[in-house]
Amino acid sequence: MQVIGLCRFSYPATGSFRLNRDTIEEQRQFLYAPDRLEERLRLFEAITLPGFGTQTDETFELYVLTGTCLPQIHAYRLRDLTAGIKQIRIIAKEPGDHKQIVREVLNTARADPHQPCLQFRHDDDDAVSVDFMERLRAAVVENTGLMQQSESVGIDFNQGYIARREARGIRAARVYRSLLGVGLGMYVQAGSTRTIFDRLHNRLARFMPVVSYPDTPMWVRMLHDFNDSDHARKDTSELSPFTPEQAEDLRVRFSIDPDAFEARYAAR
Repeated sequence: MQVIGLCRFSYPATGSFRLNRDTIEEQRQFLYAPDRLEERLRLFEAITLPGFGTQTDETFELYVLTGTCLPQIHAYRLRDLTAGIKQIRIIAKEPGDHKQIVREVLNTARADPHQPCLQFRHDDDDAVSVDFMERLRAAVVENTGLMQQSESVGIDFNQGYIARREARGIRAARVYRSLLGVGLGMYVQAGSTRTIFDRLHNRLARFMPVVSYPDTPMWVRMLHDFNDSDHARKDTSELSPFTPEQAEDLRVRFSIDPDAFEARYAAR
């Protein structure tokens, strides 16, 4: 079964931001601010890419959607960072209606619309575990009856880490969060044009069945000043310094080395 992911990398679009950036020009000014782009590229390299480059199931495609107006120096850097991961395809689109563009990208990516597929969404500053694709496929087998009788079914891995890099190092907490934009997949029935972006991720359960897996950490959600959500930027009350056990969890489950991550920041 085809597995298709979509990650938006600083793509300006109407109808996509919650924090009062209504026009494309306002979005460009925010998205392409040098400090922000540098932070996103740094997190993309250190947090996002390692897990995708070491998946236990390598049969997936991740489309990274950017704007044609992304500054050229950053567009080149993005391509360089992803060049070693064969599953990643970068797509540059003119700014437009968010729902229309992401639907077009995902449905065009389907090799055979007459066959069911799995989809997932991802943010460019978060991580998924190295067995994320394997677990997505397993969820279809484990819930065959439900999948067969539903046009779409959400697959929610609701345990993970929230983390923030501060001057004193990375602080994190192992938490349960339902229907985040990370660690969330969706089964789409054959012939359906639904996509995982058709509905807000936190409201997905209002429109389709959702199967939840709380058994093990499946994602890392980074918190920082550029989050497009007041809640995300303030969700820091549980954070504490990494324990040795958590640091090992990051290395094994996400291919993230906290020491190398700190060294990368220190070198910039």
